[in-house]
Amino acid sequence: MALEGKRILGIDPGTVVMGYGLIEIVNNKPVILQVGVVKTAGFNNHYLRLKHIFNRTQALIEEYLPDELAIESPFYGKDIQAMLKLGRAQGIVMGLALSRDIPVFEYAPLKVKQAITGMGRAAKEQVAYFLKNMLKVDNLPPELDATDAVAVAVCHYLQLKNPVGKGEFKNWGDFVKKNPGRVK
Repeated sequence: MALEGKRILGIDPGTVVMGYGLIEIVNNKPVILQVGVVKTAGFNNHYLRLKHIFNRTQALIEEYLPDELAIESPFYGKDIQAMLKLGRAQGIVMGLALSRDIPVFEYAPLKVKQAITGMGRAAKEQVAYFLKNMLKVDNLPPELDATDAVAVAVCHYLQLKNPVGKGEFKNWGDFVKKNPGRVK
């Protein structure tokens, strides 16, 4: 699978603040094309917030034409109403991508943090710090929702590079067994 030139839109879903990060694979490395947040605090109605999320996501997709969408899955929460609202926002983003034949990949927060920092329980600030070093950038936005979205996109990129991570193989031993010429 050729990764060169692939664009991945990462989304950290939220109904008050939704982070987004678009990366492109250049010379086998992720490069940030766009990163930011969609804020909906100015809308006093949940449905107007969802409409704003729809419009901004649609604009991002139309402007940057991502090849794939990587989105963070909602984590378990005790507030059922908050989880329902978050699921609606996530569904809108997924539906927009799917309506344009953009494949959707979902990652648990623990998986994203593990991929970026090596620690599944890392703080958002640690994720941002590791991303700055990994991508060799100094100018990530201060909003942690934005850096989390970049982290989701980078996590997806790392999964694409890792054949075990794609579910084709049970483990590295299975990969080696099925690909004897690729490993020495």
